Amino acid sequence: MAGGLKEVRERIKSVIGTQQITKAMKMVSAAKLRKAQNAIVQMRPYAERLNRMLSNILSNLDGDANTSFGKERPVKKVLIVVVTSNRGLCGAFNTNINKEAVMLINTKYGEQRRNGGVTVLFIGKKGYDFFRRRFNDLKFNSDFIHLYDQPSYDNVSAVARGLMDEFSKGSYDAIEIVYSHFRNAATQYPVVEQWLPVPKMEVKDTKSAKRKADYIFEPDKEQLLETLVPSILQLSFHKTVLDTQAGEHGARMTAMDKATDNAEELLKTLRINYNKARQEAITTELGEIVGGAAALES
Repeated sequence: MAGGLKEVRERIKSVIGTQQITKAMKMVSAAKLRKAQNAIVQMRPYAERLNRMLSNILSNLDGDANTSFGKERPVKKVLIVVVTSNRGLCGAFNTNINKEAVMLINTKYGEQRRNGGVTVLFIGKKGYDFFRRRFNDLKFNSDFIHLYDQPSYDNVSAVARGLMDEFSKGSYDAIEIVYSHFRNAATQYPVVEQWLPVPKMEVKDTKSAKRKADYIFEPDKEQLLETLVPSILQLSFHKTVLDTQAGEHGARMTAMDKATDNAEELLKTLRINYNKARQEAITTELGEIVGGAAALES
């Protein structure tokens, strides 16, 4: 029985140590979440408005648009950008993103995959680890894994410009991004966003669809598109990284909070078992003493 008590005591000590770690990780994630949340909340309305404006302009200009970023062509080679975190212990956060990427490849780009036309670019280590172990028929680009921990606008925009050049040269016919959309600390969900070619605005009103918007460009149209389109695309690319970072910290904070609660429940059970075992040991010892005393008297 003494051995059993010692084992339970060691387990209680181990659970207490784990609980202290999960509490500390929760506090660290909460502090990081505030910073990441402020960054994405301030950027998101600006980025979404610019994206709508870009889609609207390219949709109305049609063939007059002097930019290759809005021109659709038959998709033979596609690039899938998968944005995940570098670390785990954040529940199913990375798994959900990876599953969404796999579903996109298998459903939308199944033919391109069979023809060897699918390349996956990774921002964040968890996505690369997942795909490397499971898929041998895809082309991988792991040159920008480090970008997740260095998400400054300069770093991200440099990668975005490189991808835009590849699209313009015809290296890829489409570029899609799979990342996590941050709603709040408890809710994040994977999103697939077509980055290039720039998707056109969907017009539900048929009467409006027949009318062509009469934009007045200042300066001229070509100069504006040459500056406006790359800037908006770079900002949109940066937003996906910040969105995923905020989602990661929210998911980790939630996961560590649940782990701390589970540790507390386990501690209650272990302490009850420890007290029961201790009482049984005391009762057994008392019984042996009483039995020994009775034997001596007789």
